Amino acid sequence: MRDYSAALEYLYGLERFGMVFGLENISWILGIMGDPHKALKTVHVAGTNGKGSVTGMVAGMLGEEGYSAGAYTSPHLVSFTERIAVNGEEIREEEVAEITEHIRERVEKEDRDRFFTFFDFTTALAFEYFRRKRVDIAVIETGLGGRLDSTNVIEPLVSVVTNVAHDHMEYLGSTIETIAREKAGIIKKRIPVVTGAAEVPLTVIEGIARDLESPVYSLGRDFSYEKKGEQVMSYRGPSRTLEGIRINLKGDHQLANGAIALCAVDILAARGFPVGDGTIYDALSRTRLQGRLEEVRQRPTILIDGAHNPDGIHVLTEFIRARFGGRKKILIFGVMKDKEYGRMLQEIVPSMDTIILTKPDMERALAPSLMKTYAEDAIIAEDTRSALRIAKTISEEDDLILITGSFYTIGEAKAAVNEIF
Repeated sequence: MRDYSAALEYLYGLERFGMVFGLENISWILGIMGDPHKALKTVHVAGTNGKGSVTGMVAGMLGEEGYSAGAYTSPHLVSFTERIAVNGEEIREEEVAEITEHIRERVEKEDRDRFFTFFDFTTALAFEYFRRKRVDIAVIETGLGGRLDSTNVIEPLVSVVTNVAHDHMEYLGSTIETIAREKAGIIKKRIPVVTGAAEVPLTVIEGIARDLESPVYSLGRDFSYEKKGEQVMSYRGPSRTLEGIRINLKGDHQLANGAIALCAVDILAARGFPVGDGTIYDALSRTRLQGRLEEVRQRPTILIDGAHNPDGIHVLTEFIRARFGGRKKILIFGVMKDKEYGRMLQEIVPSMDTIILTKPDMERALAPSLMKTYAEDAIIAEDTRSALRIAKTISEEDDLILITGSFYTIGEAKAAVNEIF
C-alpha cells in the first residue's frame, strides 16, 4: 500500500506557494493527465456562503435517485478524504496516496521545476478520481472566487452562484461589484445559471449571463420557497411545486440553500438527469454536512459552525438568539488574517456571555491578541485545544459552547473535543 502520510506531506508542502490565481497551472497538470475533467458531466457551485451546503444537497439528491454522483468540496474539517466523495462515500486513504503518486510522477517527468498550488493539485486529483470511478455526474464547489479558481476549467450542465457578499477582499476586490464579477466568472456560454444573489450582485450576474446567452434563474423571481415550520418549506420552481419539504440542515438560511439546490436539480432534468419528487423529499430530509450548525457534544452543548465572514456570522447569531436565548453562552473564536474579523466580532459578541479568542495552527491565522479591541473582556487562548480546556473549566451542563470563525478552527475543535471533554 502506498503511504498516505507521505502523500499528505507532499500535498500540504505545496501550501508554501500560497494562493496563485489563474487556470494555466491546473490546465497544464490536467493536460499531461489526458484532461480527466473533460470526461465528466458536472454542476459548478460558487458563492460567498452556502456553496458547500448546496453542493451537498445537489449531490445528495442525485445520489438518492440512483446516479453515481461525485462531490468535491473544501476545506475539510478533520480528514483530507472529506474533500472528495462519491454518493457520500469518501475517497480512501490508499486512493489518495496512489493518485497523488500517479500525478506527481507525470508532473516531475514533464517539468521538475514547475510549481503549482495545493488547490491546483487536489482539484486535479479529484477530477482523476471521478474519471476512474466513472461517475455519472460530479458537483464541483469552487475554492475561492470563481473566474480564476482552479475548478473553472469545467464546462458544467448548470452553474450556481449561491449569493455574493464581502469576503476574501484581499483576493477578490473591495467592492461588491468586483466580487460578484469574480463569482460570475464561472458562467459559461449558453449554460443555465441559478442564483440566490440580489440587488447589485444579481445585476452583475445577469449582465455577464446576457453577454454569454445564458438563462438566469433568480431566487424570488423564477423560483421561490416559503418557510412552513421548523426546517420545513414549500418550493415553487421552473418545473414543479412541492409542499412540506423537510431540510435536515439547521437554520432558516438552509431553506434558501435548499431552494437553490432544488432549482439546479430542476434544470438538470432537461439535461439528462431527472430526479423524482419522492427522491427529493428523502434526500433533503437526510442530507448531513459537517461544520454547519453541527452539534458535536451534549452536556454542555458544543456547536461548531464554519461561519467565516460577516454575513455568515449574522445568520449564525440570529440562530443562536432564537434557539439558545436563555442559556449561558461561551464563544470560542479563531479567524484568518484576511477576514473582516472586527465586523464579525461586533455582530456576535453582544449575544455571548464569555468570549475565548484563539487561533488554529495555520500561518494565515490571526493572533488572538489582535482581536481584543472588539472583545475587551475576552480570554486569550494560544491554540484551539487550550480554548477547549478553558471552556470545559468554566462551563456547566446546561451551557452552550459555540465554536466558529473559520473552518480550520472548528476542524481542530472537532478532532479534539471528545479527548478534552
